[in-house]
Amino acid sequence: MLKKYPIIASVTKDDQLAKVLESDVTRVNLMTGHIGNLEAIMGQLHYAGKQVYVHLEMVGGLGRDAHAVGYLAEKFKVDGIVTTKSNAVAAARQAGIKSIQRIFIIDTAALQTAVRMINSTQPDEVELMPGLMPRVIKELKSTIKQPLIVGGLIRYEKEIVEALDSGADYISIGDPSMWSGH
Repeated sequence: MLKKYPIIASVTKDDQLAKVLESDVTRVNLMTGHIGNLEAIMGQLHYAGKQVYVHLEMVGGLGRDAHAVGYLAEKFKVDGIVTTKSNAVAAARQAGIKSIQRIFIIDTAALQTAVRMINSTQPDEVELMPGLMPRVIKELKSTIKQPLIVGGLIRYEKEIVEALDSGADYISIGDPSMWSGH
């Protein structure tokens, strides 16, 4: 059994929904489903007491503009969005919901660009991908004020501990076996 860590369930496949409903995690980044079944999924997750952040670019049938973000907030009562798009962060703020700006760091230039974007858009939280970069986690955490979520390629408890020790606030993970005890 894993210790209690600040885990966010990244639900990327429909068959993970039953597992996340049974889990102890309180936060879910939803990256599966489509506009046709989103109401049912949101209803189940909210009924189970989960906070749900919908990934704009991965849930089918959603636009990527302010209207889509407003619709998610009003119709589906999402707690927030996950996005790589700066304009969606601003739209979330306007709709009164939280935003997670997802960034991918592949080199120094990408890190510098991400910091400028974060400082400009002011998301509520930032998700760094991939999450197996202790030095980059420390560097990014020292330059932003938002809580830092790290995810991607994390498979072992020691990697969770290393990421948290490097400054991560949450770990976003898609393996349901890592969701228990949280």
